Amino acid sequence: MKFTVARDVLAEAVSWTARALPVRPASPILAGVRIIAAEEELTLSSFDYEVSANSRIPASVEEAGEVLVSGRLLADISKALPDRPVTVELDGQKVNLSCGSSRFQLAVMPLDEYPQLPAQPDTAGTVDAHIFGQAVHQVTIAASKDDTLPLLTAVRIEVNGEQMILMATDRYRLAVREITWKPTVDAINEAAMVKARILQDVAKSMTAGNSLDIGLAQSTQPGAASLIGFEAAGRRTTSTLTDGDYPPVLKLFPESTDIFAVVERSQLLDAVKRVALVAEKKTSVRLSFTESQLALEAGQGDNAQATESIDAMLHGDDISTAFNPQYLIEGLSVIDADYVRFSFTHPTKPAIMTGQDKVDDAEKTDFRYLIMPIRFGV
Repeated sequence: MKFTVARDVLAEAVSWTARALPVRPASPILAGVRIIAAEEELTLSSFDYEVSANSRIPASVEEAGEVLVSGRLLADISKALPDRPVTVELDGQKVNLSCGSSRFQLAVMPLDEYPQLPAQPDTAGTVDAHIFGQAVHQVTIAASKDDTLPLLTAVRIEVNGEQMILMATDRYRLAVREITWKPTVDAINEAAMVKARILQDVAKSMTAGNSLDIGLAQSTQPGAASLIGFEAAGRRTTSTLTDGDYPPVLKLFPESTDIFAVVERSQLLDAVKRVALVAEKKTSVRLSFTESQLALEAGQGDNAQATESIDAMLHGDDISTAFNPQYLIEGLSVIDADYVRFSFTHPTKPAIMTGQDKVDDAEKTDFRYLIMPIRFGV
């Protein structure tokens, strides 16, 4: 095997392919990146039995072949090379890498021990890459970080025809985003649960182009997918899905709300960040809505305290409630609108946050963020 490739192209492809390599692999072989050189193209692959990554890049292939080398070492070397063409040649049990005056020898890992990568699922549909990336960013903030509850560390993706719904919850808040996509089959009706960290990686590294292809591989159980795949711009990745029955969280949204308030989002976000400076861990920020004002308060007793008031528009009776400040800040940060609407049924019941473009516009319901209240001072 022998090929020559541009340094920047190789470094980016190796870095992306090796990104998901386990820090402490169950087997040393899983720390490797497989390189296949054939027909003026390199295919780089990694796999840890949960996530696979596959990247294709152009190269000048003098002699076809394949090899398995340490992924992290190759990534570090590739990034450190001078800006010159890189030549890679297999020589027995070593891989010789040269770039300008730089020379490296890498040990070869046994290819026959490397597991077979899962097949990329057939494309189920295509989604706008930017919109999908934004949706992932909005919902994953609400996914649980507690690995003892694996079901809640996942994002549930439901597709029904041209509608796609992404949702995540950690039991204290719920984020739901609805988008449209182009399914290959109009009557598609599927659901999949993907770990939030995997979706975040996809949104970060595979949404620079115009579109993203999504595929689902069926398990033996009807209506359940066992593998999800993403493909864009020569990059492919697959992930196994999280098993279990996701709670019926959409039922938490009330059919109607009698009270709602509208506030300028950026102004409120800045105010919450300020008053939250005195909110000790596990304490709340209190929000009191009146006809034309929102009063914020944090801290109590002999501890540090902060108050601030900003303009607000309230429809319905005055209402006071309190939220975890971090949950409130994260929800406000991902609402893509100039104004935020809080909808209430009762001060002790969950509030729903949505966006709207102007203070007197209708709310935008494609993204909804439900947040549980907590007792003030707790």
